[in-house]
Amino acid sequence: MATATKAKKQIRLQPMGDRLVVQREQSEAKTAGGILLPDSAKEKPARGTVISIGTGKLLDDGTRSKSQLKPGDRVLFTSYAGEHVEIDDVEYLLMREDDILAVVE
Repeated sequence: MATATKAKKQIRLQPMGDRLVVQREQSEAKTAGGILLPDSAKEKPARGTVISIGTGKLLDDGTRSKSQLKPGDRVLFTSYAGEHVEIDDVEYLLMREDDILAVVE
């Protein structure tokens, strides 16, 4: 019996202007003391990895500023930053570059 395989669609999310796409890191399932946390008690971390960046902020003279970030950068961002976007059961955040607080090296 032959089975049909579906090719998974490759979706590319390209942000516009000074926006970027960040994939949030997973929250810890255990406390430092070893207590397992249910999903309702977990805080969403304000850390993630930059997936893609836009073309840059439009300046008053009509040019675009270059982004300080690049795909692959691990970043810290404000806790209420960005719009949640879910694609193929993966959650992404679409946010402005100004919402990034620091790059983690």
